[in-house]
Amino acid sequence: MLSLPMLKSETLDHAHRKRVYFPRENLYSVLRRVKGVTMEWRRDKISEKLLLEKCSPKTKKLEEIKTLDLSKLDLTLQDLPVKLLSRLKSLERLDLSQNRLQELPRNLELPNVRFLDLSDNQMEDVTTLEGLGGLEELKMEDNLYITVSDNYKMMVSLPNLRLYNGKDITTTANHVRFVFTDNLRTRVIAHWEKDFSLPDPMTEEKISTLETKFVNSCRQVVKYGPNSVSDFTKWKVEILAKEYLRSLTHPLEGKEKKQLTDIDKISSPTKRKQPASEPVTGLRLTPRKKLRAEPSSPAIKENPHKYTISLKPSKKVQENGTALSPRRTERCPATPTKASLAAETTKNPSKKSHTKNVTPLNVEKTTGGFLPKTEQPVKLKPLHVLQCHSKQDNPEDLSTQLWACAFQPLPDSTVCDGGTRLVATCGGDSVCVIDCETGMVMKKYKVSGEEFFSLCWTTVLMSVGGGAAAKHCSVLAAGGKKGIVKLIHPRNNIAYGEFRASRKSLSVLRFNHQQGNFLFTGSYDNKIVMWDIGGVDSTYNYKVVQLLMLDSSATPLHLCLPPSSPNTHLLSASEDGLHCYKTQLGTKDSTKRTSEMEITFPIYKQENKDSDFHTIDGLSFLTDDIVASKNFMHSSIYLWSWSRTQAQRPDKNKTVSAVVLAELQWAATEIPYLALNTCPGRAYVACGDDKGGLWMYHVKNLEKHLEKPIVPTEMLKWPCPLKKGLSKVEGPSINNVAMDPDLQYLVALSDKNMVIVWKREKSS
Repeated sequence: MLSLPMLKSETLDHAHRKRVYFPRENLYSVLRRVKGVTMEWRRDKISEKLLLEKCSPKTKKLEEIKTLDLSKLDLTLQDLPVKLLSRLKSLERLDLSQNRLQELPRNLELPNVRFLDLSDNQMEDVTTLEGLGGLEELKMEDNLYITVSDNYKMMVSLPNLRLYNGKDITTTANHVRFVFTDNLRTRVIAHWEKDFSLPDPMTEEKISTLETKFVNSCRQVVKYGPNSVSDFTKWKVEILAKEYLRSLTHPLEGKEKKQLTDIDKISSPTKRKQPASEPVTGLRLTPRKKLRAEPSSPAIKENPHKYTISLKPSKKVQENGTALSPRRTERCPATPTKASLAAETTKNPSKKSHTKNVTPLNVEKTTGGFLPKTEQPVKLKPLHVLQCHSKQDNPEDLSTQLWACAFQPLPDSTVCDGGTRLVATCGGDSVCVIDCETGMVMKKYKVSGEEFFSLCWTTVLMSVGGGAAAKHCSVLAAGGKKGIVKLIHPRNNIAYGEFRASRKSLSVLRFNHQQGNFLFTGSYDNKIVMWDIGGVDSTYNYKVVQLLMLDSSATPLHLCLPPSSPNTHLLSASEDGLHCYKTQLGTKDSTKRTSEMEITFPIYKQENKDSDFHTIDGLSFLTDDIVASKNFMHSSIYLWSWSRTQAQRPDKNKTVSAVVLAELQWAATEIPYLALNTCPGRAYVACGDDKGGLWMYHVKNLEKHLEKPIVPTEMLKWPCPLKKGLSKVEGPSINNVAMDPDLQYLVALSDKNMVIVWKREKSS
């Protein structure tokens, strides 16, 4: 007698003398109907009892198993019971090595599995791994049939995969997932626009025929990459062709799918994890702020890169390279003279202030401007510490200085909930785009020999051809030591253009928020130039035209455009004070202009031959009228009215006194170039100090603070990250800060190669 409970059937072949397996529950009815068939019974290799025996740590429930070893069991596809294995909801590590598996069941989903060992099998179809969406590490040595194309398919099918056969494949995987795929998508769309069109009228039958024809044509025509990945190319092209045609025939569905893809790009852990990044950490020396070498002017090779970096919440660091650090000098003497400031701080990388020009909907009138009606002060907690600008990807680099950061704006034509999670940072030879929520470096762009000092975002129109309406796209401009502006389209992973803005280093960049194609550049030859970068087409043709040149008496450190008149005036902060320029085009004024007036501050009255307070190293608009500015060596931040100051008649020296509304109490420090920033939508001013602290001011009513300085609403302390075997990293100087419009995130840049991300607590 056979022991029926141990039997099972997989398939039934009605051809005589063929091996068959019968289901237990239908065994007797099947036996009565089938004659002349050779029967072979097979025992279940995988049972609940076996799974509980092979798991660790030991448990009595399948749902609690975290690690499972099913190696050396001579398993094939038919031996993997999907229903039973799907109960392993907590499984994180699975060992299937040394079996006879050619593929995995397509309907097997184990989303929590992070590690899988398929070494020494007979794997052929790697796309069956798609059900393991959370997989981060995969071993597949000794699978003889795996090709380069299969490796590429794995990287695309497993969005979180970062370790393959023990090697970090983050960079390669991200290139395949985004750069390679975007190139294929561009070619697929171009092929459609050239040779295909939708039928009229559209019927299911016509669409089906068109899809078959279009897909087959794309597989034959669209080529990219070496021959060794041609199988992957055809596979991916087929997917992209179907997706594109579906977006044309079902536009609403395509739009929803596109939004999901965008969110994926932001939050997918695969883009971020990088083993090289380690918890940031203790350092024994305080790196000196390096003098900035006079820039050479050789042209720069375009070299877009995309890296992900692994880091743990709030105490991890990321990697990746920088060259020189901008110009912060060593600690200055207690009261520097103007001459000594010029000598010591000439290396001042202009950090542009990243003011967000958000006009609040609900406002109340206060002395000197409009402030939003805001709730209680927000509560922020440290979320990530990243080290993503390291020299030569060295995680021990704590000397590279980071200079500028800015949140990606939301294009006027679209609404994307995750848009403001992306922040761009620059320092050393690299520019990074970081997802603040996950801490992942979504994009990374490096230029050998460059040292980036400033960056800024804008939104321009991209024409797509074929009669379709132009689309808004976010463009990032970055510049520094070489005097060249790089134009980058991060979404498509491409640095599509560059132009020489100066033969000296660039200190600051600023786009006009009303006319996104107008860019101002400040440089170390004491010039401010206004450019029109135009829009772009689908092949990234562009044209840059110089519109104005403004003479400055010193190197511009910050440029600000008044929110109420961005097309007519420009404020420039420098080591020689704060100056206002007329920038309106189409007037009789020359295209080469000088300062219209200088704005002076009360602290100037305390100047003498040994001290000079003219260096303005912080500037940003808090509202359409209220400006926040900071004078080096003055332990306060001024809040003053732009409209009332501008309304004054300049004296014979072309100066007017700022109409000060209030002062914010700030740190007593001798370190220059610690930039402030504002969040107009939340009525916040933020500025870092030289100890790693962040001074946060929730400015609600200026009328109460006309006599004494406003104390900080909150002091965010340095999170003191650790590095293995070393002590805590003491608080560095905070060179720059940025806040998204709703103050969900705050990003601070340090002079020790660290990006600190703070997140707003839900209760606030």
